[in-house]
Amino acid sequence: MTQSRKKYTPEFKAKVALHAIKGEQTIAELAKFYELHPVQISHWKKQLLDSAASIFACPRATKDSQQTVAVDELYRQIGELKVERDFLARKCAR
Repeated sequence: MTQSRKKYTPEFKAKVALHAIKGEQTIAELAKFYELHPVQISHWKKQLLDSAASIFACPRATKDSQQTVAVDELYRQIGELKVERDFLARKCAR
């Protein structure tokens, strides 16, 4: 019988990582309490520390990048529609 992997929510991961960052308990104690492997907790802690700077990044920059992606997608759709329109116009002209 195979055992499926456990999937943890981002909220749970953040909670465990924050507990690890606080340093009130050791990684081993947290691992026992949350029934996780200590390496997994260390990995989540490192991910949180690495991405913490992006939380305080300028929200306008992320909004601009999202808008750029949306605009690029719209231009792609416009191009597809022009090709379809031209194709159908040629077919109807015959």
